[in-house]
Amino acid sequence: MVPTLPGPLLASTRRRAGLTQAQLARRLGMSQAALAGLERPDANPRVATLDRALRAAGAQLELDAQPVAPTVDESLLRTQLAHSPAQRLHALETLYADARKLSQAGARSRGELA
Repeated sequence: MVPTLPGPLLASTRRRAGLTQAQLARRLGMSQAALAGLERPDANPRVATLDRALRAAGAQLELDAQPVAPTVDESLLRTQLAHSPAQRLHALETLYADARKLSQAGARSRGELA
């Protein structure tokens, strides 16, 4: 599996190319310590920097974006935002009252309330 974080991706690519940190650093015109910093798991280099380093190791950076399914029904959000704040507050109060009634009915059915 290819790492997805920039630092581990660079380190993995460098090793596959059979290069040491010092060798790749020389190709990039930087110190070995600076390259080690780029390979850290928490490194956050600019895309141009990562691309340059990967090219120096004989690889090409490819970025891709995948669509993400929304985690909420955005149409419901739009509907709610079409209401005034007072209307939204009233709906929330009604929802809370209904939830409270449901909770009390459940407690009664379990014999928790007289």
